[in-house]
Amino acid sequence: MSNAPQAAGGPMVLQSVQDGVALLVMNRPDRLNSLNNELAVALNEALARVAEDSSVRVVVLTGAGRAFCAGADLSGGTETFDGAQRGRPAPDGEHRDGGGLVALRIFDLKKPVIAAINGPAVGFGVTMTLPMDIRIASSTARLGFVFARRGVVPEACSTWFLPRLVGMPRAAEWVYTGRVFDAEEARAGGLVSRVVPPDALLPTVRGLAREIADNTSAVSVALARQMMWKLLGADHPMEGHRLDSRGMDWTGRSADAREGIASFLEKRPPRFPLTASRDMPPYYPWWTERSFR
Repeated sequence: MSNAPQAAGGPMVLQSVQDGVALLVMNRPDRLNSLNNELAVALNEALARVAEDSSVRVVVLTGAGRAFCAGADLSGGTETFDGAQRGRPAPDGEHRDGGGLVALRIFDLKKPVIAAINGPAVGFGVTMTLPMDIRIASSTARLGFVFARRGVVPEACSTWFLPRLVGMPRAAEWVYTGRVFDAEEARAGGLVSRVVPPDALLPTVRGLAREIADNTSAVSVALARQMMWKLLGADHPMEGHRLDSRGMDWTGRSADAREGIASFLEKRPPRFPLTASRDMPPYYPWWTERSFR
């Protein structure tokens, strides 16, 4: 996985898979990878593909050109967010935000998702990263929850994710002011875990992704990912105890557990046989799926 393609034209999302790592590249560099309906559809389709690809252990998302994603495409002018005027009327309460559908798709994945924030990430460009597991930013990146400055509200489920990630005071400051801030402020606030020079971004992200792909059980990671996210809403640690007890009982009897122990005792790299796409335990999913209607 080399530097992100500086592509123009072609698919809205470029995809490549190498050594268990899928690299997805938003490909509208002439529009700073701003979100339109076509890009939203392409992102959902790409995420659906990697979800079912057993060769993919980790997903990395970045942007082509100098931006990660500059938010919504505002070329529609003052009616950009007016669905009725743009031919997308829906009764009150039935509209479903396109960015939110992307965020929920990421949230439901069984595989870790890492954002390689290579440049400006504002509006949807930053909210789409919140359900990802790890965010690493280039020192040139600038981020912003700019919605209040555009007269709209935060989208892509971000009012659920953001306070859980960075705490209410920090989330409130960023959302209420709508200001754009640099990568170091994002790191200090806990939004990104690392800030690296631009030419080190993808090598750093790739190294982290390979560490996961090369050394861990796909099923263990998939279960841990959903356990941590789903337990954010639990009201007592007993919920965690019940869930991890169930998981430990099932995984402890699995072929992956036997291989994990054998590889450790034999001082060799593990060769885990189970895959997240076909070998999840019978109790998965343990939560009630939510309807979009």
